[in-house]
Amino acid sequence: MDILTSIISLGFFAQVLRLMTPFYLGASAANFSERGGVINIAVEGFMNLSAFSFAVISILTGNIAVGFISAVIINLMFSLLFGYFTVKLKINQIVTGVGFNLLIAGLTKFLLVYIFSSSSNTDRFEGLPDFTLLGSIPFFGVFLSDYLTVFCFILIFLSGYILFRTRFGLRLRSAGENPQAGETLGIKIRSYRLYGILICGFLSSLGGIWLASNQNSYSDGMVAGRGYIALAAMIIGKWKPVNIFFACLMFSAFEALEISLQISGTDLPSQLIQMLPYLITILVLIGFIGKTKPPAADGIPY
Repeated sequence: MDILTSIISLGFFAQVLRLMTPFYLGASAANFSERGGVINIAVEGFMNLSAFSFAVISILTGNIAVGFISAVIINLMFSLLFGYFTVKLKINQIVTGVGFNLLIAGLTKFLLVYIFSSSSNTDRFEGLPDFTLLGSIPFFGVFLSDYLTVFCFILIFLSGYILFRTRFGLRLRSAGENPQAGETLGIKIRSYRLYGILICGFLSSLGGIWLASNQNSYSDGMVAGRGYIALAAMIIGKWKPVNIFFACLMFSAFEALEISLQISGTDLPSQLIQMLPYLITILVLIGFIGKTKPPAADGIPY
């Protein structure tokens, strides 16, 4: 009964909206890349890299703003490198994404040990300040006190506007749907594919920054597959911002449920509780994967 009460409470709903943040940032990041025709499964690695960069630079400089800006810049640099491999050299995008995920996982692990003499986590630091403008609103202030969560709600409409109401969005989508036709109209397809990758790098960096800021430290493995779940949310949402948002809410609800079950001390094995979000991801994908249609040129080098 205590578990049921906690699940149907306003606090649980607020937690679902707050935990949605890294999922939606990661899914939106992947969406911009795939709308341009580039499959970017390195979202997981980019979130990991930005979380690590934000934590380490904030600790070493004692300045959150410097850590934030540096983490974004580092992610953009790695995104440029990813774009060079996939757009310029036309290397298989899946292989490149796996390579980046492995590279970043190893690099952050090495630097974690080298800088902090720890293989598990960094020192603690002060995270991003609260967004006080909306924090006093009853109930809504619980999750609207976070800058990046507020940005997520803005991003739902902003990304939809950019993709479907602007010249840039039309050209980006043409790079992912029919690059040959787009090029005959004078669109620089490779440039727009790179723009999509850079936007992906920026948004995924915000997802990693949120994770590190929320935990007030970086710990090895803290992204915990959220980048991959974000990709699943993008597929379930059929590459449409509003649909992606609701898919992310579903996954964040199961993560919140996992946390509630752990706190309540249920008799269920802890391993079963921890695997719940990933199990749901697989089951949902089995049901939706055949009903979705990606951009026609998604994953095809040009």
